[in-house]
Order: sequence, then C-alpha cells, then structure tokens
Amino acid sequence: MRKALIIDDTKNIRIMLTKCLEISGYNADTATNGIEGMKLLEDFNYDLIFLDIKLPELSGTEVLKRIRGKGINTPVIIITAYPTIKNAVECTRLGAVSYLQKPFTAERLKNTLQSLNLDFSCGGDEREKESDFDKELEKVYEMFLKNPANPEIYNILAKIFKDKKEYEKAEKFIKIKDILSL
Repeated sequence: MRKALIIDDTKNIRIMLTKCLEISGYNADTATNGIEGMKLLEDFNYDLIFLDIKLPELSGTEVLKRIRGKGINTPVIIITAYPTIKNAVECTRLGAVSYLQKPFTAERLKNTLQSLNLDFSCGGDEREKESDFDKELEKVYEMFLKNPANPEIYNILAKIFKDKKEYEKAEKFIKIKDILSL
C-alpha cells in the first residue's frame, strides 16, 4: 500500500485528506507541525507528502528545504490558506510539485492528483480494473458468438472504451448499436 504524509496544523484538513487518501489506496500518517513531520520522515518512506506552509515551530517552507536537503525526492503538494506569489515561487523552486489553496474540496484534490498522474480512484486498484475489463471482454465474446447482431455487445464495447477514455472508439460502437437497434 502506498504511504502519504500529511503535515498540517488544521485538524479538519488532516481528517479530510486522510479519508480521501485512504479511499484511494494510500495509508496516511499525520503530523501537526513541522518537527513531528520531520521525525516521521526520518523513520518512514512516503510516496506523497502534503505540507502546509504556515506551521507552528517549523514553517512548511523550512520543512521543504530540509526534506530536499536530505535528498528526499518524494512529491510534495503545498497546502495553504495564505497563497502568495512569493510562496508559490519559493516552494516551486524547492521542488514542490503542486499548490492547493485552502479551503479545497475532495474534487479539487482529485484533480490535482490526476494532473500529477497520481492515482485517485476512490477505491480499487489496477488489478481490480484489469479483472473487470477481462470479465467484460469475456462477456462480449460469449455474446458475440451467440449473436453478432446483438446491439448489447456494442453497448458493452462502448462502455469499455469509455472507461479506458478512448471516446472515439466508444462513439463508433454506440453508432453501431444504434443502427442495430432500429
């Protein structure tokens, strides 16, 4: 299971991020300040870090400097209620991969992770997706052998290609289904 670290002094942000990440297959650890976060980073490896800029004891910017200074190249997403161009530039220069402004929604988080090609699938992993794909394909094959003119075959193929985000192919199968349904 992938691991994420959330370093934020706002309890509700930690709770929301933890729930969203757990649904997406991450195990999430939390820290309420920069010092706690650095201790966790010394003990564990993470696949993703969420880091608030304004933290008690040790600022998020200082934490990011120390993370990079230790050679830790884990993707860091900055979260802040006080966005400034100066902060954004400095954090980007230090290697932050994205910047989330508080308050944010689960949908905004999802979009941010997807833009970074990080999985946020609200449950399930690639093996489950492949298994579903194989089941659908087997179903289509059996239906095709029984009756190649069955419109439902093409409807299922359209669904499969939509799920794979191959919309042009999906549209072709929808058109065939519509013709056969006449």
